[in-house]
Amino acid sequence: MIGLLGWFVRLIAARVVLLALSGDRRDAEILALRHQVMVLQRQIKRTRFNNADRAILAVLAQSVGRARLSRVLLIVKPATVIGWHRRLVSRRWTQRSSPPGRPSTRPEIRALVLRLGVENPNWGYRRIHGELCRVGYQVAASTVWNILHAAGRNPTPNRTGPSWSQFITSQAKGIIATDFLCVDTVTLQRLYVLFFIEIDTRRVHLAGITTNPTGPWTAQAARNFLMDYDRPVRFVIHDGAGQYSPAFDEVFRSIGADPITTPPRAPKANAFAERWVRTVRHELLDRTLIWNQRQLRRLLNEYVAHYNQHRPHRSLNQDPPSGSTVTDIGAGRRVTSRSVCGGLINEYRPAA
Repeated sequence: MIGLLGWFVRLIAARVVLLALSGDRRDAEILALRHQVMVLQRQIKRTRFNNADRAILAVLAQSVGRARLSRVLLIVKPATVIGWHRRLVSRRWTQRSSPPGRPSTRPEIRALVLRLGVENPNWGYRRIHGELCRVGYQVAASTVWNILHAAGRNPTPNRTGPSWSQFITSQAKGIIATDFLCVDTVTLQRLYVLFFIEIDTRRVHLAGITTNPTGPWTAQAARNFLMDYDRPVRFVIHDGAGQYSPAFDEVFRSIGADPITTPPRAPKANAFAERWVRTVRHELLDRTLIWNQRQLRRLLNEYVAHYNQHRPHRSLNQDPPSGSTVTDIGAGRRVTSRSVCGGLINEYRPAA
């Protein structure tokens, strides 16, 4: 019913147009042809076009103009004909267009930027950019900024100076700290253990054990320690106890080292030595009874060897102070254990 009503409306409109025209037969022919197309369109469910049909309609549509396409095209939508024309133009020009925007940054450049940022935390993106140019990478400074920013790093770090940890790490070579470890035996006799610890490597050296740590004894223990010590010493840190007499300081001044006395009641000023005292108590002395000086010396010698050659340290990337690195044992190899310090501590190594 709706289709019939539309047909009548179109018929009436066509007659009105014919009456308004000046009598040109071409207009009547066009109306007749359009009406025949509408009749065919009602009988065909889907019209099929070949490439030639698409090309002809696309060219004619450009000649007619977009404003009149809706009145000229009856069996196809104007947007479809415009799409055909765009495809014809794209086939005419076969050269490939370059992708928009800048080319992506190469992965090796991105990895190198992040590496320089991690290894040099006080470098800004301009400094990193200059280093990249020095090694031959042509990259913009803004690209370095974007890489650091995307990785969550500050492209322009503060210039206020290094942190305390960075300062101590840079100055640690040549600094040793010393202190006394107090041990009470079963018979309530107090023994004093003098030790030295290297700040940069965390290596511990036992200097002597005594029941009466006087100034002369401490100075002689320092001389004995330096006789076998082959590394340069810049500073030696100790507290203000009376055992560290002027003679003790003079022993180190004779080799060009400067003694540094920590403030009173400030154990954090000698934190590395205090931390080793806590470690040896927790892992060894609090788990056994000490009978005499001979037993204490034997246990401490074993523990210091374990501490320097085997015990991993977080500050040294899980390596021991001796510097030996962890090796991959591979699949299928067994891990063996060895007890030290009278069975109080276990060491684990790959089986031979």
